[in-house]
Amino acid sequence: MPAYVIADTQITDSKTYDEYKRQVAPQIAKFGGRFLVRGGNHVVLEGNWRPHRLVVIEFPTMEAITAWYNSAEYAPLLALRQPAATDHLVAVEGA
Repeated sequence: MPAYVIADTQITDSKTYDEYKRQVAPQIAKFGGRFLVRGGNHVVLEGNWRPHRLVVIEFPTMEAITAWYNSAEYAPLLALRQPAATDHLVAVEGA
């Protein structure tokens, strides 16, 4: 069953975050993931959530998400991203 990472990111260091973006795509692809949304304009239709930069990544399974996020290959990129942005991430199974 497909699963998705949904991220709301507030970038605080754009130079470092740009380097993260450059390096992360091949890592995501290695685990079968692909970007569905990577920034772009958005409109809040209901509620008071005010997201900053939205990203949606599709993976083949929830296990693939866990394997990617916890991988030794992703660890240095996670360490690069975390000081450069404030993130809220969730993983959710699809239909």
